[in-house]
Amino acid sequence: MSLGSIFDIAGSGMTAQSLRLNTTASNIANAETASSSTEHTYRARKPVFAAIQQELLNPAASKTGFASDSGTGAGVRVEGVVESTAELQMRYQPEHPAANEDGYVFYPNVNVVEEMADMMSASRSFQMNVEIMNTAKSMMQRILTLGQQ
Repeated sequence: MSLGSIFDIAGSGMTAQSLRLNTTASNIANAETASSSTEHTYRARKPVFAAIQQELLNPAASKTGFASDSGTGAGVRVEGVVESTAELQMRYQPEHPAANEDGYVFYPNVNVVEEMADMMSASRSFQMNVEIMNTAKSMMQRILTLGQQ
């Protein structure tokens, strides 16, 4: 693996964690939205990630023979965003404007505590990828100054 591919790997990680932060923020924003039916109720969403193989991330490296380990993970991609299948919250609130004929209101299956923990984890992962990029940049700058002495 070359020093240059570190930027591709960390960049793919930053993109994935950015999507994770966005879906978590959407879940938290919709945590208390009410609906009169299960069909119209917001459901928590989670991104699904998969490892990218080195050959897919940098096809030129595999053609030139510089791809070191065939089959090793070299980044992450988003496979999609799935909705949670957890049960919706049903509350008896006959005075609520969105109550159905039985007086029940449906709320999303969003656990705000879990979402906050997920948001902190995604934020830390994003920060780590930024640190990796900064370290790689610093290493490349030091390599350029080796010949100047």
